Amino acid sequence: MDPLTPARTGPDAPFTVLFDGREIRALPGQSIAAALWSSGVTAWRTTRGGGRPRGVFCGIGVCFDCLVTVDGRPNQRACLVPAVRGADVRTQRGTGHDDRHED
Repeated sequence: MDPLTPARTGPDAPFTVLFDGREIRALPGQSIAAALWSSGVTAWRTTRGGGRPRGVFCGIGVCFDCLVTVDGRPNQRACLVPAVRGADVRTQRGTGHDDRHED
């Protein structure tokens, strides 16, 4: 093995996940937040009281600003959850448990 030649320099083939019903591209190893950002999506949650938009703030799983619903499970931190082929990612409103009473 030549130490000056990188062993693996390119990512594997991209795949798609669903975000609010539309397909977005993701690469193996990307977090959901990274996939959303690279698709031009910067906000995917609204606050409980005012309904203000939120996306990634800290990016390391501390602040909880990037919560999304993934495959029906609310309160998933998009900056920590890996994107997986075919995942159904949804904007989270309020607590994510009952959108009917949040607006």
